[in-house]
Amino acid sequence: PRMAQEAAPVLLVVLARLVSSTWHEGSGYYLESHTNEVYAEETPPEPALDYRRVPQWCATLNIHRGEATCYSPRGSSYRSSLGTRCELSCTRGYRLVGPSAVQCLPNRHWSGMAYCRQIRCHVLPAVLRGSYVCSAGVQMDSRCDYTCLPGYQLEGDRSRICMEDGHWSGSEPICVDLEPPKIRCPDSRERIAEPGKLTATIYWDPPRVRDSADGVIKRVMLRGPEPGSEFPEGEHVIRYTAHDQAYNRASCKFSIRVQVRRCPVLKPPQNGYISCTSDGNNYGATCEYLCDGGYERQGTSLRVCQSTQQWTGSQPLCAPMQINTDVNSAASLLDQFHEKRRLFVISAPDPSNRYYKMQISMLQQAACGLDLRHVTTIELVGQPPHEVGRIREHRLSLGIIEELRRFLHLTRSHFNAVLLDKAGTDRERYISPVSPDELFVFIDTYLLSEREAARRAQSGDPCE
Repeated sequence: PRMAQEAAPVLLVVLARLVSSTWHEGSGYYLESHTNEVYAEETPPEPALDYRRVPQWCATLNIHRGEATCYSPRGSSYRSSLGTRCELSCTRGYRLVGPSAVQCLPNRHWSGMAYCRQIRCHVLPAVLRGSYVCSAGVQMDSRCDYTCLPGYQLEGDRSRICMEDGHWSGSEPICVDLEPPKIRCPDSRERIAEPGKLTATIYWDPPRVRDSADGVIKRVMLRGPEPGSEFPEGEHVIRYTAHDQAYNRASCKFSIRVQVRRCPVLKPPQNGYISCTSDGNNYGATCEYLCDGGYERQGTSLRVCQSTQQWTGSQPLCAPMQINTDVNSAASLLDQFHEKRRLFVISAPDPSNRYYKMQISMLQQAACGLDLRHVTTIELVGQPPHEVGRIREHRLSLGIIEELRRFLHLTRSHFNAVLLDKAGTDRERYISPVSPDELFVFIDTYLLSEREAARRAQSGDPCE
């Protein structure tokens, strides 16, 4: 028919325009160069065109990084004929932007536009005290592996993968300081106690501490004495504890051993005792030998413990005190007892005096207590020229007796007695016999020196 013949040139013109169309990057279609928009045209007038002569009604679909699967009502050979429906998809790593299916319309345009956009995840944030390395940047399937700075440990996912939905797998990990600091204490040491002491003054350097993470040590605590302290004999453990900023801690310890060099323990002499400084037998200790009242030291008075752990000198003896009555004066006689013995001087008009006999009898029964308290008895009895003076078995001359009476103000007319301390001082007088208990209480209360009291407290009363 004539109308069909007239329409043929029009179709050729349209096809010519389709053939001259250019590719627009990223659109997914070959479209006309002047637009990327899908628009509607007026329906061609009747009668229907001859589809057999124009099988390519719409532009051929070409999707960059994608694929179009088309179904034509006229068969598989007609991929862009009128009514053809195409399902659009993208290759892996790309996401379809636009409709997933389009249809070839009578206006020679497809019903929509679509293109394939590369799937990308967002850039991962930086990790505090750590870093990450990605295999393919932010593209899909890119794997990012996390690492931490030295001294820090990773908590959370060690790797994250960019997934098809454009999101990273897992969650963001953190780098935490879980490693304790490094601490090293000084070496253990042994010292000898100082001379005359049971202690040693010991110094040491502080421990070496470092943190493997940020290098910051918050505090270092010491358990034990400070450097420069005096340490007693024995072994002592010193501990240090270090804390970093993350409150991780580490400890170390070392020992200090103090040795006291000692000499053999000295034995006191018979009828005597020892008074020592410090601990008695340690290096530098000095021991003094002392004899009981009525005994005199013969030999070395002092001995010192040396660093060789041997004592100087040799052990002295305590021999009975030798009383010399062959002297020229009472003063010379009394000097022999100075700081050694107390004197209890008894005066009576005659040996038959009742008070005198009573007093001597009580003193004889208390001989142990008198010797324990270093008391020597002097008797002045009778009238000149038959007056008798004696100290135990030793007799005194009449001249010494007379001097003693004048010096001590002792009368011959009746019984009287006087107690002298070790310095020769008149401490108490009696005009009648005194019981040993009363005499001992007075001496123990008022006349004992500190050394005597300590020795009595240590050894007790052997007379009981």
